Parts: sequence; structure tokens; C-alpha cells
Amino acid sequence: MMEAMNGTWTQHEVAKHRVEVYHLAEGQPPRFVILYLHSGGLESLAEHPTFTQAFDELHLACVCPQGGLTWWADRLCAEFDTVLTPERWLLEHVIPFVTEQFGGAPPTLGLLGVSMGGQAALRLAFKYPKQFPVVAAISPSIEFHNWYGLGYALDEMYDSKEQARQDTALLHVQPAHYPSHIWFRVDPTDRDWWRGCDRLHEKLSALGIPHQCDLTTQAGGHSWTYFNSVAPEAIRFLYAGLAELARRLL
Repeated sequence: MMEAMNGTWTQHEVAKHRVEVYHLAEGQPPRFVILYLHSGGLESLAEHPTFTQAFDELHLACVCPQGGLTWWADRLCAEFDTVLTPERWLLEHVIPFVTEQFGGAPPTLGLLGVSMGGQAALRLAFKYPKQFPVVAAISPSIEFHNWYGLGYALDEMYDSKEQARQDTALLHVQPAHYPSHIWFRVDPTDRDWWRGCDRLHEKLSALGIPHQCDLTTQAGGHSWTYFNSVAPEAIRFLYAGLAELARRLL
């Protein structure tokens, strides 16, 4: 176990892959659960108290699956698993694990991600908006196809740069079916990923899809300085969205 803030992090194995879980102090039942998808840095949120402070304040649990450098795609990646894609692992194993742990399932589950995980959170929410109606992405690496051909796992997972582009979050937006609560932020100096966020904003705006985004506030580029600076806002957005959906169900 890893102590962090008022609550506790525990480690679990789910279908042969590691999952970290943040439990509130003294076994308090969480109001909602956050599913966090990590960046290419493979970081643990146990190392980032800004996030756990927000979880404590809003009475949220957090589940952090460890997927490796897979972009969380529905494509086989040998370094992750030879028969199970990262996306199928999330849907078929991690979500049932969350339900088993907390009784939490969509729409009591919010999606949150940073960078690689941010684009994945958006892509999942656009592909499965009924399951994941509330999503927040920090510095999402939406146009990851631009890294195809540079020696990353993407080269194994996709046959071409265009095939990778077709699997980006931008191409999974459905005009008639979309998450009810969408939030994303990116630092304007984030040279690799700012344009993808701008394109997503343009597309959502053109389709009349409600969303909140900030593409202009500078606070550290593509770094944990920036990620931590906007984390409380992202987590508050998730809480507010989940609370609104919960009221609708009453």
C-alpha cells in the first residue's frame, strides 16, 4: 500500500495487468469514481498530491489502470498483451472491477486523462457516450498519428499514418450521439498537441456540441507544472457533471 494525502493507494491485478486504486480515508464511500488514464510517462497519481487533494475534497475514489505505451487503443500491442487490446481490457475487465470495488459504473464513473491518456479518454467518450457521458482531458495528444513512423508502438499497432489518424478522437465524434459533459485544456505553447485540441474545438463548435475548453492559458507547456495547475478544475468539472446526471436519475 502507498499512503497519499488522507486516503490510501492500493495495487491490484486485473486480467494480468496492474491497477492502482485511491480509497478515501477510513473507508468512506465515495460519491463518484474517476477512471484515470495515464500519459506516456506511465506516471502514478500517487506521486501527484494535487490530484489526491481534489479527490479528498470532493469525496471521489480513483482507479488508475496501467496500460503501458499503447495509446489505450483498440489495437493489439505486444508490449501490453498479445490477445487483448488496451481498450477491450478497460471495457471488459477494468469497468467490472470498478463495479466490484465500489458499485460504481457509468454514469457514476467519470473519465480523466493526461496527454496520451487524455486523447484516450476523449476517444472512449466519443465512441461510447452512453457509458462515459462525463469526460475531462488535460493536454490530450489528439493527433497522435503525427508520431507514426518514429519508432513508437504506433508503428506496430497501425498499418499506416492514415489508419492511425482514422482512429483519433476527432474522427470518432458522432454528431447525434456525444458525451453530455466534455472538458479539455491545453497550454498554447504545447507545440505537439495544441493544434489537435484546436481542431477538436472547431469541430465540436461546428456541430453544436456543448463543451468547455481553454486553449489560451499558458502555465508550463506540456509538463506536470501545467497538468497539476489545471487538475483541480478538471476534477471539479467531472464531479459537477456526475452530480448533475445523478440528479436527473432521481
